Parts: sequence; structure tokens; C-alpha cells
Amino acid sequence: MNSSIATVLAGLEGVRGWQEKVYRDVHQHPELSHQEQRTSAMVARRLHDTGFEVHEGVGGTGVVGVLSNGPGPTVLLRADMDALPVREATELPYASTVTTSDGVPVMHACGHDVHVTCLLGAATLLAQQRPAWSGTVVALFQPAEEAGDGARGMVDDGLAQLVDGVDVALAQHVLAFPSGQVGTRPGPALSAADSVRITVYGRGGHGSMPQATVDPVVLAAMIVVRLQTVVARETAATDPAVLTVGSIQAGSKSNVIPDHAVLELNVRSYTEQIRAAILDAVHRIVIAECQASGSPREPEFEMYDRFPPTINDEQVTARVAAAFGEFFNDRHVSLPLQTASEDFSDIPSALGVPYTYWGIGGIDPGRYAKAEQAGRIGQDIPVNHSARFAPVIQPTLDTGTQALAIAALTCL
Repeated sequence: MNSSIATVLAGLEGVRGWQEKVYRDVHQHPELSHQEQRTSAMVARRLHDTGFEVHEGVGGTGVVGVLSNGPGPTVLLRADMDALPVREATELPYASTVTTSDGVPVMHACGHDVHVTCLLGAATLLAQQRPAWSGTVVALFQPAEEAGDGARGMVDDGLAQLVDGVDVALAQHVLAFPSGQVGTRPGPALSAADSVRITVYGRGGHGSMPQATVDPVVLAAMIVVRLQTVVARETAATDPAVLTVGSIQAGSKSNVIPDHAVLELNVRSYTEQIRAAILDAVHRIVIAECQASGSPREPEFEMYDRFPPTINDEQVTARVAAAFGEFFNDRHVSLPLQTASEDFSDIPSALGVPYTYWGIGGIDPGRYAKAEQAGRIGQDIPVNHSARFAPVIQPTLDTGTQALAIAALTCL
């Protein structure tokens, strides 16, 4: 093992106690996107006490800590902080009972509490052993990942000026595979995501006299059927993609033909070329079906909840994966292609630097093995965003902290 890695990780036992307390506290006090004031204040305080130069309020509630330690590369480590509007059903002793002022339940159902805690631990270990490395560490705590605009908000708020000269960016996510494992993947890792709200127009009237109307319900139905051909007939089988129509809203009574219908759909893709081709096909099909139905108005398109693809740099990933393989041995695995989406890549893309993004397991290994043996992983293992998603504290925190420190030291 690299001597600097061994030196830095030797301090893990000293941070484990407070890390576990911080994790339980953050889990019990989740905050929705753009509302992470309590979490960011705690993060800023701990970074300051560890010796980082701290910048608060970046992109709203974002926190950036900078630790300069002589000549060498600048490595950015990122964790996201926000929670989800989910009512927790884990029955943990530290389960969230938080609700917003208007009654919305809040839970860390995606594991961002793990990310915050692991990055605080890794930042502390690096700060405690400065003689073991040289360069600059940037610990970035991002708001509003779930909203898809937190990373871009930090960029737009002058992130590049705060962290001038970043050479590489690193991030991780806790996932529903065995705790203690670390998974890496070169190239495409997470999908791009685009949600589209489409309004199509008809001419309303009495349900008994459809000949006097242009029925937007039939129009919407034809659009849904035709959209199924985009992936099946316009995308190569070697290019993974998903197009889902998740919502159709039209009308209010059985004998009234409405004057419009609203469809909401979600697209997942892994390259900008396929992403553009699918979205172009959606526009083409909707416009053509409206024309075929004699729609009296052009359809309206609204894009929202857009996430970039996460495409890991081959060289950086290979370097980090080699270090993980040496340290974690058979606990280092290949990360399968994920259909989930993230906005992390907006940060290195804006800074013009390579990046890699890996997964850490969060499920009790014994429980996972039992479910796997029974062929019931899908039924018995809660995934991210589930009300029952509950990463085991250890070895999840140790593994995530080690992974961040190792990756940083590999690049410093």
C-alpha cells in the first residue's frame, strides 16, 4: 500500500466516533433542496475547526472548504447535502420525524447524509496528516442535487474563482449493494435525465357529439403509443435509453370532451448524441400527431428536472480503481451501468477538468447475501429514494471515508 495512504488512514479510528454521531444527527435532521441551512452550518464549522479556509453560501447553501498544503495538484471532493420529501419507514432509533411547515415529510432517503459524513471524515484525515501529501484539497458540499440545479447554482455563483486551478474532481454515492464494497466504472456511469411537460390542444364539447370537437384525449393516447417506437425503432440496441410517459391529465367529467391534455414524460440516455436524437423525436412525433388530429393550436413543450450524463474519465478512473483494488482487494467491484442521474458532472464540466464518480455499498452484507440466495434482491433490498432505505452505519462510513481519502491521495 502507498505509504501516504497508510499514514492518512491510520487516523480513521480517531474520527469514527464523532462521525457516527454526526451521521445520526444529519439523518435525524434532513433538509430539502435549497433549505440545507442547518447541515451547511455544521459542515462549515467542522471544516473551519479542521483548518480549512471556508466559503459559505455558495449557490445558496453550498459550502466550499480549501486546504492548501504546498505545491501540487488541486483535488476537488464533492458531497451533496439535500434530502427528499419522503416519510421515513425504517423504524431506526434515529429515524427522521421532520416535516416542513406545510406538512411535507422529509427523509434522507438517498443517502446524502452518508456522503456528508464521509467527506467530513476524509477532510479531517487529510488535514491531520499534511506531511504525508502535497497539493490542495477542495471539500465541496453541494445543495439541491435532487432538484438538479445545485451544482449549476454553485458554478454560477463564482465557484471557479474560489477554487482556481482544480485538476481533478471526485465524488461517490451510497447504493443498494453490500456495505464494504466499492464499485468503479470507466466511461458512462449515470444517465442523463430530461423531463418534458407537453400540452396538446383540442376543441372541447359534449361527449355525445364528438364530431364537433377535436378530442385531446385521443390525441394524447396516439402520442403515447407512437412514443414507444422511439427507443424500440429509432435507437440502436447497443445504445441504452429509456422513455417513460409517467402522467396524462385531461378532462374532468365522462361526458365532457376537454380542450387540452397534459403529458409528462421522462427520458434517460447516456450520450449527448442519443439524448438529442430522442428529444428531437419527441418533438417531431408530438407536432405530427397534433397536425394529424387537426389540433387548433401548436403544442407547448416545457423542459424541467434536467440532469447531465455522468461519464467518467478513463485515465482518472483507472488510477483510482487501481488504488481501490490494492486497498479493498475483492471488495473492489465493477459498478454496473446506472439508470439514476446526478448533477455532479456540471461542476467538473464547468471547470474543464476530468472526473470520476464511484459507488459504495450501504446494505448489510448478510441481509444482501440472504436476499441474493433467495432471488429476492428486488423485493427485499430497499433502493435509494425508498422510505425504507437505511444504509448500515458500518462499514459504510469507514468505506466511504477511506475511498475518498485514497482517491484524493492517488491524485495529489
